[in-house]
Amino acid sequence: MSAPDLDTLRLRGDPPRRIVCLTEETTEILYALGQGDRIVGISAWTCRPPEARERHPIVSAFTGANVEKIIELQPDLVVGFSDVQAELARELVKRQLAVLVTNPRSIAEILDVVLLLGRIVGEATRAEELVAGYEARLETIALRTPAEAPRPRVYFEEWPDPMLSCIRWVSELIAVAGGQDIFADRSVGRAARERAVTADEVLARKPDVIVASWCGKPVEKESFARRPGWEQLPAAQPERIREIASELILQPGPAAFTDGLDALCAAISGGRGVG
Repeated sequence: MSAPDLDTLRLRGDPPRRIVCLTEETTEILYALGQGDRIVGISAWTCRPPEARERHPIVSAFTGANVEKIIELQPDLVVGFSDVQAELARELVKRQLAVLVTNPRSIAEILDVVLLLGRIVGEATRAEELVAGYEARLETIALRTPAEAPRPRVYFEEWPDPMLSCIRWVSELIAVAGGQDIFADRSVGRAARERAVTADEVLARKPDVIVASWCGKPVEKESFARRPGWEQLPAAQPERIREIASELILQPGPAAFTDGLDALCAAISGGRGVG
């Protein structure tokens, strides 16, 4: 018997060529890296970039997916996000697929995911350039608020029932935009339940600005003033509630550092935007 062909046996280390993205931000990151052609399946929640929905089949929602359809696409990598997709990831692994699940909660962790995906697809340098650009943008916008300037107190609502305050990267972006998250102490909790708040707690912390982004459904602005005691809270009046589309701010990806941050700046500054 002849010796094995070492070229056949070696670990080639080629970047994955067929990637399924179970959430939107992975799709946006890969497109930003110039690697959209590697994507073979996307989430139904994908909005960015808009051409992605025209180019790639939808294979998943958020907690669920069409596993058989994913298998038919023969991906060499499936990328998901967070513990919420743990069961889906487990099922895909049982079906012998390679699965990467990231779980970023902060700005720094999101940027680390960009770098990780860049290395995985062989675009480490481009990923580093992207991250440097995002960091420079964050710093530039943060410097527009002088250290001694008053910062509006912001209540950011991620979900109405139970009431959830914002995840850590949103809390950090509020600070970048010149505001002060009234529940910054809870934003560090990695589980959603750790960010639960009550109507009385919001009243006690007296927000100047209320921003809402209800994941997956429109914000009912009139409902805020109907909460017990909130009729006396100026920021809770329907005409003053600021809504940000969840795909701009609640996805741990490029949108949060661009359009999402711009929307936060506009909400906190009273609509003046970031210039």
